[in-house]
Amino acid sequence: KFEFNPKDGIDNPALSLAEDTDGKGLGEPRFYLLNKESSETFGFCLHEELGCRGHIIRQVELGGLAQRRGLQDGDRLLQVNGHFVDNMDHSKVVQKIKASGNQVLLAVLDSNAYETAKALGRDLSQMLPADIRPRLCHIMRDKSGFGFSISGPEGAKGTFQLSVRRDGPAERAGLPSGSWLLELNGDSVRSYSHIQLARKLKRSGSKMTLLVASSAAEEFYRLWGLRVTATLADASWLPFKVRKLHMVKGPDGYGFLLKEENCSSGTTGEFLWEVDAGLPAERAGMKEGDRLLAVNGESIEGLNHQETVMRIRAQDEQVTLLVIDPAGDKFYRSVGLGTCYDE
Repeated sequence: KFEFNPKDGIDNPALSLAEDTDGKGLGEPRFYLLNKESSETFGFCLHEELGCRGHIIRQVELGGLAQRRGLQDGDRLLQVNGHFVDNMDHSKVVQKIKASGNQVLLAVLDSNAYETAKALGRDLSQMLPADIRPRLCHIMRDKSGFGFSISGPEGAKGTFQLSVRRDGPAERAGLPSGSWLLELNGDSVRSYSHIQLARKLKRSGSKMTLLVASSAAEEFYRLWGLRVTATLADASWLPFKVRKLHMVKGPDGYGFLLKEENCSSGTTGEFLWEVDAGLPAERAGMKEGDRLLAVNGESIEGLNHQETVMRIRAQDEQVTLLVIDPAGDKFYRSVGLGTCYDE
């Protein structure tokens, strides 16, 4: 039996796909999209064990999110948010998961299949789809328009394929021709008719942000019953960038003040103010009003002010902060990225 949740999709898509195949497909990677609340954990630990290869799923919490989705003790982690991690340093893999905030896409392989593949010298990265990440593209209109057109089956809702004109604004923004439109300005187009989409496009004015996926990526997510969201997207084409600030404490400290403030979205955030001239924070590139996203590679989403301060103070003499300026923060939130951005 499988419970269907309209928000999360099939409760255990990996198991449902394997059950009716009489063993066919066993030993293949399984994919899980874990969505948690800020107060929750993903419900598992990632271990590195003496005498064992790989990043090992352990301590799967009974009744927790990981177990409900189908993760099993001993599974080996191969991919995090579309990035192959089997050959990556363990601490960096843990950091990648923590930096994901409240949503993470994992690819795992059961322990027996993993050990067999390793013994045979198989390249595990070849067992995984090449590129399953959707892409976010921000397009600025010029005198000729946006530089793309949309087609789809007549009468069908939510099925829109994009054709991109060469050397136009869309191509310069990184929009791949032949990709499928998933979101427009942070809103899903799944229920839109062609007429409704045309109206939405017209209301966008001189700029718009599209979430798109290739045919292969769209098929992958559909096959596994996973909902594609902006938090999984390649955001490298977007105009606003997060900044990584590495600071070594001086005699007068780092030279900034951290304040918790209310955001227009109704949530609270941690912001950086009173950046002292000539001290480590200013030399690292900190600007007044920057929003703090992560400390030493770990997202601060879900932490209160005191917990964030303690994390900054955890290493006495140095710290690395991930920040974004106010304009970038407002933009990313408008397209549904929250506090998790590509570095």
